[in-house]
Amino acid sequence: MVRRGWLGDKSGQGFYKKLRGDDGPKNEEKPIRMALDFSTWEYRPVSKPALPALEMAKNAATVSERLRLLLENHPAKDKAAAFLWPLLATLWNYAADRIGEIAGDAASIDRAMRAGFNWEMGPFEMWDAAGVASTVNRMKALGLPVSPRVEALLAAGHTSWYARDGRDCFQPEKKKLEPVATFPGHARIADFRRSNGIVRSNAGASLVDLGDGIGCIELHSLKNAIGGDVLALASAVLNPDSEAVRDFAGFVIASDRENFSVGANLMQLLMAAQEGEWEELGAVIHGFQKMTMAIKYCPRPVVAAPFGLTFGGGAEICLHAARRQAHAETYIGLVEAGVGLIPGGGGTKEMLLRAIDAATSFAPPDPRVPNSNLPSRFAQSAELSTALRRSFETIALARVSTSAVEARSLGLLGPSDGITLNRERLLLDAKAHVALLAGAGYVAPQPRTQIPAPGTAALAMLETGAFLMGEAGFASEHDQKVARWTAYILSGGRVTAGTLVSEQYILDLEREAFLSLCGERKTQERIAFTLKTGKPLRN
Repeated sequence: MVRRGWLGDKSGQGFYKKLRGDDGPKNEEKPIRMALDFSTWEYRPVSKPALPALEMAKNAATVSERLRLLLENHPAKDKAAAFLWPLLATLWNYAADRIGEIAGDAASIDRAMRAGFNWEMGPFEMWDAAGVASTVNRMKALGLPVSPRVEALLAAGHTSWYARDGRDCFQPEKKKLEPVATFPGHARIADFRRSNGIVRSNAGASLVDLGDGIGCIELHSLKNAIGGDVLALASAVLNPDSEAVRDFAGFVIASDRENFSVGANLMQLLMAAQEGEWEELGAVIHGFQKMTMAIKYCPRPVVAAPFGLTFGGGAEICLHAARRQAHAETYIGLVEAGVGLIPGGGGTKEMLLRAIDAATSFAPPDPRVPNSNLPSRFAQSAELSTALRRSFETIALARVSTSAVEARSLGLLGPSDGITLNRERLLLDAKAHVALLAGAGYVAPQPRTQIPAPGTAALAMLETGAFLMGEAGFASEHDQKVARWTAYILSGGRVTAGTLVSEQYILDLEREAFLSLCGERKTQERIAFTLKTGKPLRN
């Protein structure tokens, strides 16, 4: 390859080559990626290998389950196993042999790999997940080397590197378990589960005591999808008459999982829609709205601590919190348009309120103008039109921030919301944010009943935007339908500009739009496709 000058992208080709323009098909929007075939030294289109074991493992809920599924097969019979066994055996042995050389213990190596290379699990955590004793036996059977460090672990009568839920770690040089070092300011909910206990819990969420009068609503359903369990617990805990509100000064909404939340439980929605259970579906949407309103109007401050994927319903939870303390790597967005829906848990309402508040901050009412004219004048102002367009594009285009900082430009985070750089510090930062609000004499907002609806003029402007997106090829016919519903809600319906409406009125518009779109065949196709592939369908 060096002799031929195939040195990579800068030379035009290397292990891969991109065909574009005259080199490839004329009608392709994106360049064709070609891979070098070493048997012929010619380039061929990249093809995705068919690995049944990999497809099966994708359905596993956790990384640990996926890893065990992939390693179950014999390397002689499965390509994925043939690749993984030598790779992981080498990784595990190398990491074990480096204890005492590059780090004092296994936990430090795991921490460095997670922080430095963004691994979900360090090598020793992976080894524990796969099963140390069983993998060592398999490695020996396959003729793969085994580090004397892991032999010492097994000889000492231990079956994993970590013990006591990760609080202790095996030290090969001392041949015993030692406590894992802790760092001031670092904490996970699991730490408080062990020390302070669980106040109440169900399959999808728990209320955990964080100490100092702060409670935590922990999300822990499958992929942190928001279903009936989460709705029930959050609504009950944040009810003004609940024991939790009486006993705690404030609440954090957080999780120890990989992502904050992937959104609503789409499987439940799809099954209800396909079976025509509209009353049940309407009740679910009402329950979701009831939960988000409980978050917003709880007498105690509620701070959401989003991180990772914070989609759909997860973003709606954050929008209704008193404040947000976000991890820097928060990918937040109201992505419902991708599955043919609109944010139905109050997300569209909150984006309208944010647009109104943003416009008010730029163009406060002129006291010289008669009060009777203020709502209609404001509803037709250029400032409100600009803010509405931003909210409309954020929802209709299913925009997702690439960071917490960018979330501010999308209107999903505000200037008073905090950003934490270290994921391990997020929980305690959110707890401190709650304590600050509570200590300052937090008073919950009152439901808004005097909202000046942008009205039909704004609706025409936003619907024109939806039409132009379709004409430019950025939106399909169904995308435009979703966008028109979004415009309808953001405008407050077909009313005269300045008509005063309430939050409940906007929520009712959301519920109407959501139910209508659930009945659309193309929406159901999108949901089914996303559930199957994890990707959006443009139909």
